[in-house]
Order: sequence, then C-alpha cells, then structure tokens
Amino acid sequence: MIGAMRERVVAACDGASKGNPGPAGWAWVISDDAGSAARWEAGPLGTATNNVAELTALERLLAATDPDVPLEVRMDSQYAMKAVTTWLPGWKRKGWKTAAGKPVANQDLVVRIDELLDGRSVEFRYVPAHQVDGDPLNDFADRAASQAATAQRAAGSELGSPEPPPSPGVPATGAPRRKAPRSTGGGSSSRTIKAKFPGRCACGRSYAAGESIAKNPQGWGHPECRTAVEA
Repeated sequence: MIGAMRERVVAACDGASKGNPGPAGWAWVISDDAGSAARWEAGPLGTATNNVAELTALERLLAATDPDVPLEVRMDSQYAMKAVTTWLPGWKRKGWKTAAGKPVANQDLVVRIDELLDGRSVEFRYVPAHQVDGDPLNDFADRAASQAATAQRAAGSELGSPEPPPSPGVPATGAPRRKAPRSTGGGSSSRTIKAKFPGRCACGRSYAAGESIAKNPQGWGHPECRTAVEA
C-alpha cells in the first residue's frame, strides 16, 4: 500500500485509448510534498474504450493507496468522475441499472471502485486536460497512460522506468508549452483547426489527430461542444 505515514495523498489517474475502442492503457501517479511525481504505475489493456481505461486507472489507484489516508484524486475524465460521484448512488438503488432501466456500462469496474471507496476519505477534483500551464500530475498520468496504450507494456517507478515521453506535439513537463493558436476574425471561438495530436474534450470524449477541433472556455475540443457552451 502507498500512502502510509502521510496525512494526505495527492494523486492523479488517467486512461487512454488509441481509437476508442483501440489499444488502451491506464496510469496513476502520486505526488511528493513538492507536487512532483513520486511514484507511478501504468499498464496495458489490449483493446478497450476510453471509459474502460479511465475507470481502470481509478480502480488501480484506489487499490494501490492506503484506505486509512485521505486521498485527493485529480482526473480529466468527466465520465469517470460523474460515474463515481454523481451516478453511482442511483445505480446502486436501482440494482445497477440506469435511469432508463438498462444495465450500467462497465459495471464490474464501477462495482469494484464502489467497494474500494467504502469507508474512506476521497476527494475528486476535475482538471481539464492538455491545458497551457495545466496540472502537472494529470499531465504525467496522461502521458504514462498514452505510452502504455501505444507500447502495450507495463511501466512505473518500481520498475525503474524513465518518465513517460510527451505526447506527439506536446513539450515535456517543465518545458514552455506551445500556446493555443489565435483565431483570425469572427471572435476567438469561431475558428476550427485540425488537431495535430489526439486529445480529450472537456465533455470527456476523445478526438483523434486530424479531427476538427475548436476553442471553448475549457480548452480545445469538439466544435459542437463549443457551440453548446456558447448557447
């Protein structure tokens, strides 16, 4: 167990799927007192969806940390966060059925997470992905999950693995990040561009390299999500 002898553990977890579904991986990282990555672990999932990868990352983090120590979990997946903080109680009351009466997706992972959360103090914090000056722990977990998805092999501090490389087109942690392109005319939210590398919209869904994306208050994402924010 990780977290013994500490008053509070701050961590991040993330999942990645190259194709959704496609080659997938998960990762978690725990910070030291200075906010840098102290310990981390990542692993492959074969072919899986983003949602499965995100939930698996959270399940592995909870299983690896001391349940007696308060935990802060930083995530960029609105789906995974809402699943365990908003929807889960209703699912349980309905016998693991949705409001529409359908079986809960990824029920085995959700049930396992529910068991791991029982009786412990866990605070969930949403952090948008791929932001200029974004959360460094989330960025680390994102890169580790992406590497695990691509390489399909385990990595981590206990294995002596080097820090995961930056995503294509993204500077490594600590390097100056490239600013988002400025739009020309029509206001800052009117422009769409082709994504140079895969990412995740604030809605929780991913976008692929080459897909059209647009700027919204939470960062870059699907054009229709920008429209929904502006409406």
